Parts: sequence; C-alpha cells; structure tokens
Amino acid sequence: MPWQSVRILVDSKEAEPLSDALMEAGALSVSLEDADAGTLDETPLFGEPDHPTAELWPRSIAAVLLDEHADVAKTLAIAAKQADIPVPTEYTVEAVAEQDWVRLTQSQFDPIPISPRLWIVPTWHEAPDSHAINLKLDPGLAFGTGSHPTTRLCLRWLDEHLHGGETLLDYGCGSGILAIAAAKLGAARVDGVDIDAQAITASHDNAELNEVRAHFCLPGELAPGQYDVVVANILTNPLKGMAPLLAGRVQSGGRLVLSGILAEQAEEVMAVYREWFVFDPPAIDEGWVRLAGIKQ
Repeated sequence: MPWQSVRILVDSKEAEPLSDALMEAGALSVSLEDADAGTLDETPLFGEPDHPTAELWPRSIAAVLLDEHADVAKTLAIAAKQADIPVPTEYTVEAVAEQDWVRLTQSQFDPIPISPRLWIVPTWHEAPDSHAINLKLDPGLAFGTGSHPTTRLCLRWLDEHLHGGETLLDYGCGSGILAIAAAKLGAARVDGVDIDAQAITASHDNAELNEVRAHFCLPGELAPGQYDVVVANILTNPLKGMAPLLAGRVQSGGRLVLSGILAEQAEEVMAVYREWFVFDPPAIDEGWVRLAGIKQ
C-alpha cells in the first residue's frame, strides 16, 4: 500500500517529544535528521572522552511515515498537544508509492571501482573482476558503503600507500570498510573503533564475510598503543576536538588520514593538527577533502 512521507522542521527542544507523540498518534515510523546536514552548519553528534554528546541538532527534520489515509494536519495537531508544543507549521508532504523496498535499496548500491585492483562489491552482486581485491559489503545500518566521496578518498589512500605489514587503526569504523580494506591490502594488524554498538556488529559481520582478521570495539575497550597508520573518516568538529587523542595513537613517523571534511574546512583542521603532523596537499572529491600527514 502507498504511504505519506512528512518532513517537519523542529528545534532541538521539540524534536524528541514530538517524535514520541507522533508515534502515539499513529505514525508508522519517525526518524530525526540534521536539517543543516551537508552545510557548514552541520552539527555532529559524538561522544568521545572529554567531548560530551550534544542532545540534538539545533535544527532537526522529523521524517514521518503515515498511512495514505491519515489526516496530516490533524495528526500533527494531536501530537503537538500531546507533546505540549506549538503545532508545527513548516513541513512538506509527499506520497510514497508501494515498492519492493529491498530491491529498491539494493539497486542504489552497485559495485564501485576504487582503483584497477580494488572494488567494493555489495553482497547481492557478482564481482565484476574476480582477479581484483573485492571488498564484499552489506551496508546494513552503519555508515560506509563506499559510495560517499569521503570513503572513496580514504580507500584510494590505503590502496596507494599500504605496502604490507602495517598496523592500522580505523577510528569511527562504521561498516568496517576501511579496516577491512587495510587487512585485504596486507596490513598486519587492524583495529576499528566506533561509538555505535550497531557499527561494531556490522564491522564484525563484514570482516567475517571478507574472511579477514580485524578487531572492532567501543572506544573504552581499545587497548593502549600506537599505530603506523590511523584513519578517521568522521566530521570536522569531532576531528578537531579529538586531535590530541588521534595524534597520540600515531607513532613517530606514522601516517594520519582524515576525512569527512568539506573543502573550505581543510585549512582549519590542518591548523589544529600541525602541532604534530606535516601534511600532504589535500585530495578533493565532490567538495569533500582527505588530509594525510606524517607525524614528526
């Protein structure tokens, strides 16, 4: 059956109460997104030591799925009254046709060539080149399908710079794709960290799928030590805040690879890390930047 997709602009104080009230009022699902995602005002939510997690984004989008016959205005009025907030006025409504959601989702992820020898292959596809290094991936619920420029930038760096035998830490591992690629490219020991337990599960599953050895854990479970290479594909603000933490994980002469950075933010990130690193020129893909530096 078809549905209605409603996208409502709300502030941080109203987002969660409204979401709960919408579910009670009959919404089929509600999710919250950063209304400023992809802009300079994007606000990451993270929870590293000494960097408390923000409650929510200053401006959020409540993405709501309703039955095709639901009265949108009435539903919003009921939910607003229940949440004791003003009735939202800034929202859009779109019809969502009935579809095979599994096939639709899978159709968005085709095999992705990273280099002549390195491919990302979703589990429902055959590898285009059976002789290449093929990263089998089930995107699941974690970030990191290889389709985003920041992931591609990091994978290209790994493909070009890993020669075998390195130790590597993937900080903010998501689906585990960078750690798994490093293992397939010959890294001797690979660890991955994420604050999301769901990402740890996805990373473990994808490592098993690819028949590689890699250790994934929450930040507090990571053993002390330094690495030849540390990769962090996150966002500008947490990268800046975690500079001492990440720098401390790179051994002298080791390499740091950072991404999740918009091109206009590259200089401010490098300025924070220059206390420890000398950087190569930034690499850019679709307005996103990868930074790579050597620890002095």
